[in-house]
Amino acid sequence: MKTVVPAWDLPAVPVEGTEARFPVRHVYCVGRNYAEHAAEMGGDATKEPPFFFMKAADTILPVARGEVGRMAYPQATKSLHHEVELVVAIGERGADFDAPDALRHVFGYAVGLDMTRRDLQAAAKESRRPWDMGKSFAQAAPIGPIHPVSAGGHRSRGAITLDVNGVRRQAGDLRDMIWDVAHTLAFLSKLCELEPGDLVYTGTPAGVAAVVAGDRLDARVVGLAPLVLDIVRRA
Repeated sequence: MKTVVPAWDLPAVPVEGTEARFPVRHVYCVGRNYAEHAAEMGGDATKEPPFFFMKAADTILPVARGEVGRMAYPQATKSLHHEVELVVAIGERGADFDAPDALRHVFGYAVGLDMTRRDLQAAAKESRRPWDMGKSFAQAAPIGPIHPVSAGGHRSRGAITLDVNGVRRQAGDLRDMIWDVAHTLAFLSKLCELEPGDLVYTGTPAGVAAVVAGDRLDARVVGLAPLVLDIVRRA
């Protein structure tokens, strides 16, 4: 195909146990899906259905097993926050399905970070404007390798943690989700058709906080390859 500007590489994530990669189409994120995190953000998500926002596909920052990723501290913020999350990779198209049918659409799972320019997000909330600039920016969605369901099964329980410079910041259990993976996907499927290549970030436990250049983040979900990331100064 001839293009009028140079084409870019297709965003893609390593797949555990194979040389193949998972091409990324859409990145959906669930807000306030752990009760304690909802409370620390000033809400009570136990009384409302899940809500969603998006990041651009090219905001992903893939990090292979055994590697240390490098995220440049983003421009236009003085408050970059970490949010460790279980990420669901969609492998089968579907729309308007119910929770009992949801998991057949899942290709696999990974550890991800929903990095947030919190000051920009807070200003947008106060002005009742969209969050886009607080959530979708270069390298805003680091992600580890995807573990196929065919090899490791589904993820519904187990520890989810985030350490910064060796100090525990976030700790929870996947069972603490207000809306589990199946119900989250069912809700989302009634808003848009899920397609192969979609990623769904499923929310974060309490303990989100700021990071600075020089910090090392170690994000983990039991049974999945860890995601290790250094925050570096922007060139």
